Amino acid sequence: MDKEKINQLGDELYEALRSQTTLAPFTEREPDIEINDSYYISLRMVSRRIEDDGEKIVGKKIGVTSAAVQEMLGVFQPDFGFLTDAMEYPNGADITVAGNLIQPRAEAEIGFRLKKDLVGPGVTEQDVLDATACIIPCFEIVDSRIHDWKIKIEDTVADNASCGVYVLGDANADPRDHDLPNLRITVTKNGQPLSEGLGSAVQGNPLTAVAWLANTLGKYDIPLNAGEVILSGSLVPLEPVVAGDKMVMILEGIGQASVNFV
Repeated sequence: MDKEKINQLGDELYEALRSQTTLAPFTEREPDIEINDSYYISLRMVSRRIEDDGEKIVGKKIGVTSAAVQEMLGVFQPDFGFLTDAMEYPNGADITVAGNLIQPRAEAEIGFRLKKDLVGPGVTEQDVLDATACIIPCFEIVDSRIHDWKIKIEDTVADNASCGVYVLGDANADPRDHDLPNLRITVTKNGQPLSEGLGSAVQGNPLTAVAWLANTLGKYDIPLNAGEVILSGSLVPLEPVVAGDKMVMILEGIGQASVNFV
């Protein structure tokens, strides 16, 4: 795909984000689109947020890592996206759906805050552990600029891995003090039990997922930087949310994150 087409599609996604509208899947409109094209479309979309709106990159995310999410979306490999400062909300925040989100879904994750850079290729799970300052309970509220979530891997990659917004809990912990694959989360919606999962849901170990991200981004000469937040992927199925919903997730032995939709 040539640069002009990449820029056009990235601009379409940016305009859809700002107008809170959806687009027909790129995989229907551009049958020859490849994942590599989609990553460059995503970079164009994100660059518009930085250049036009003054947003700053503060982290990265891994998407579609768990079997539950892959089955739900029909997408069977991970992807990545970029987090900006405008996406972050404090723990317990009220997030207005109308005007901010299109078709949101909440997912509970383990967030990583880095103290050292990670630059792929060749990043290992031990490298990730050594580079991590702390882990944090987290909700990511994914959203899609693609109509009715009718996405294939190329669509969600182009759409910045369906990034919406995210909420970090107030608690954090040293990952070296925990068995990450067996870390358990429980999620409630409107006070009722909804789902639970283990760290092993994301590629067997959240460290593996973050290493995958560092190595994949390394192909594009993009590092994971010290100080950034890395969202390692949902441990539970995505849950559609609307105004009036309250979501709470507890990361066992560490703390919780919550979000109210208004």
